[in-house]
Amino acid sequence: MIEHIAQQADLSKASAGRALEAFIQGVQSALRKGDAVTLVGFGTFAVSTRLARTGRNPRTGEEIKIKKAKVAKFRAGKALKDGLL
Repeated sequence: MIEHIAQQADLSKASAGRALEAFIQGVQSALRKGDAVTLVGFGTFAVSTRLARTGRNPRTGEEIKIKKAKVAKFRAGKALKDGLL
């Protein structure tokens, strides 16, 4: 991805790597605050809460309790979906 960004934006790989890292950190920071990040045409990153539930250990079949957790979700935008066709 860094190589692609560097070529498309006419940047060095080091600069492209820093730009990508800054983007990722920005998204993480916003999600930690509970905000959604929307890139028009690309999609939306948001935080969702997965409720506590009971699962099974696949090796033993024993029931285990899975704690509630916050998870990052991504919903693709229309332009991204249309670009895949």
